[in-house]
Amino acid sequence: MVRTTPLGVISCVLLVVFVLCIPAFLLSSNLTWAVNSVGLYAYGFEKHGVSETTGLSLEELTVAAQEMVQYFNSREEPIEMTVMTPDGRDLFNEREVDHLGDVKGVVRFCYWVQVGAAAYLAAFVVGGFAWKRRRFAPSLLWGLAGGAAMAVALLLAVGLAGLVSFDWLFLSFHHLFFSGTDTWILNPATDYLIMMFPWGFFYDSALYIAGATLVEAVIVGGVAGVLLLRRRRRET
Repeated sequence: MVRTTPLGVISCVLLVVFVLCIPAFLLSSNLTWAVNSVGLYAYGFEKHGVSETTGLSLEELTVAAQEMVQYFNSREEPIEMTVMTPDGRDLFNEREVDHLGDVKGVVRFCYWVQVGAAAYLAAFVVGGFAWKRRRFAPSLLWGLAGGAAMAVALLLAVGLAGLVSFDWLFLSFHHLFFSGTDTWILNPATDYLIMMFPWGFFYDSALYIAGATLVEAVIVGGVAGVLLLRRRRRET
């Protein structure tokens, strides 16, 4: 019978948290990058013909995207847009402004997840090497491999759900993060926010975030796996 010590249990718990932080860090980092990438917005506007839908030029749409990114990263409330509709009205109505405030809260939450996960990952690595020296390396490599595998498994599960019904996945996301408010229910015929960001825009963005996370996870897991195999060969 294997006896466990309190220190062993704590070490195991710390390693499990490290594993969980890897997919959290990768996903939150790619999500926040996408939210702040004006180039990604411009690509989506051009691909989905948003200029024709809204009557706004690509330059005006890019300015609007820049102002939204600036709003997400500021303490400004509510959002103020310099871009106007073709008939001279405010670009976003009150409901759309309220929804952007809710989106800003989700973006801020992602920032906290990213920073918290990064801080824990760094503390785990530094603390582990300070405590165990070189004996910590195998645990670190197994943790990296496990975290990468978890990220891939999560992406496969979400990707399968998206293939079955992206609409269901999209709605589930909104119900999860915007519970208690219905500001995200907009009219695609009159509300510029949904005209600027149609369903296809979010689908493409989701593919980018998932693809980037998958590549990063494979690299992390691959490097960790190769190093573990090398250690095993040296020990045999």
